[in-house]
Amino acid sequence: MITHKQRRTEKGLCFKHYFKWIVCFSFTLYFLVSFLVDHDQEDLPLSPSSLSRPNTLQTNPKTKFIASHAVFESKIHDHTLIFPPQRPNIRTDVFNNLKIYVYDLPSKFNTDWLANSRCSNHLFAAEVALHKALLSLEGDVRTEDPYEADFFFVPVYVSCNFSTVNGFPAIGHARSLIKEAIGLVSAQYPFWNRTSGSDHVFTATHDFGSCFHTMEDRAIADGVPMILRNSIVLQTFGVTFKHPCQEVENVVIPPYISPVSLRKTQKNIPVTKERDIRVFFRGKMEIHPKNISGRFYSKRVRTEIWRSYGSDRRFYLQRQRFAGYQSEIARSVFCLCPLGWAPWSPRLVESVALGCVPVIIADGIRLPFPSAVRWPDISLTVAERDVGKLGEILEHVAGTNLSFIQKNLEDPSVKRALMFNVPPREGDATWQVLEALSKKLHRSAIRSNAFL
Repeated sequence: MITHKQRRTEKGLCFKHYFKWIVCFSFTLYFLVSFLVDHDQEDLPLSPSSLSRPNTLQTNPKTKFIASHAVFESKIHDHTLIFPPQRPNIRTDVFNNLKIYVYDLPSKFNTDWLANSRCSNHLFAAEVALHKALLSLEGDVRTEDPYEADFFFVPVYVSCNFSTVNGFPAIGHARSLIKEAIGLVSAQYPFWNRTSGSDHVFTATHDFGSCFHTMEDRAIADGVPMILRNSIVLQTFGVTFKHPCQEVENVVIPPYISPVSLRKTQKNIPVTKERDIRVFFRGKMEIHPKNISGRFYSKRVRTEIWRSYGSDRRFYLQRQRFAGYQSEIARSVFCLCPLGWAPWSPRLVESVALGCVPVIIADGIRLPFPSAVRWPDISLTVAERDVGKLGEILEHVAGTNLSFIQKNLEDPSVKRALMFNVPPREGDATWQVLEALSKKLHRSAIRSNAFL
């Protein structure tokens, strides 16, 4: 027989179970609603009123606003990409508390171009990779409060327009697109005008950088646009001598090579595989010294390589395209990196990443991140005038210090410094860019005002 005391105990237990169920249900409902609200906000398109927010900033400097990054969020966390969502593996304390604000420009300046998949994968795609990498640094180097920013990154993709005629990148629109972007940020935000853009950062990853032309004579004639000359440009072009296309505060960065493609190549290389190609080059080599434009391609360097060594069994020279050419680099001892229209070449990064000794043939080239990559220890430099002696030079190196160079090439930090990862990793190309910018903090308006 159930006593009165037992009934009270059973009622108490029922009440406790009921109370637990109510609490669990409430928490579940709360988190579900929060999730839906957050995601609805992220998926909202940019409205015209979003461009008027900076006017509020001008009247109330203490007001903070959150810049929308929904326009890029799907690209960063796309499940088809190799990089899963994660907190960037990057030490931000080494940059002297550097803060960068990334402008949230209308999509016609950047993400609309990503409709062409080549835009984010070709050799000029550092402009895309850097934008993605910086957006992933939220809460670290990247700030959502422009009033605490040292630098302002202006994400304009100028190398993503591919010609329908020949399929090559066309940059005739670059100057007008950048001018329009500057017009927008200078009209809507107070930051460009207070320094005339000296704390604003752009990317120019084409042949002659911020001159925005593929032919050097035209690039020199046009020069760097006046509207950009007070800013900082991250560009792949750099030389050690005076040149109109680097008459702007600049940082030389490496061309883009997909980390995914490199990992795929490395995965397929047998551990015990020996390098059976002595000297390798695959690319455009004009047999006739002039190409159809009437200009000398590669200053005849590639033509001379073909004529001098095309039948030399030590040299593996190929003119045709081959999708798996990285596997050839991984099989090679020396990889030729001659100039094309411009001094730099993506072969430089691929060679280092795959352990092939880069043979740089481009007089006066300025190489990226020399403080992180000791180029004299991992590469060879041959003067353009000495290309006819290339065979003798490489034989001499092979008999003297080749093993020393190859050992230096094995250093993971060297390879890492030339690769753009999303999210960034400590020591990689984005990290090197941030370090370079931290050395230019004297251009920061808030740092300068601190000493007034």
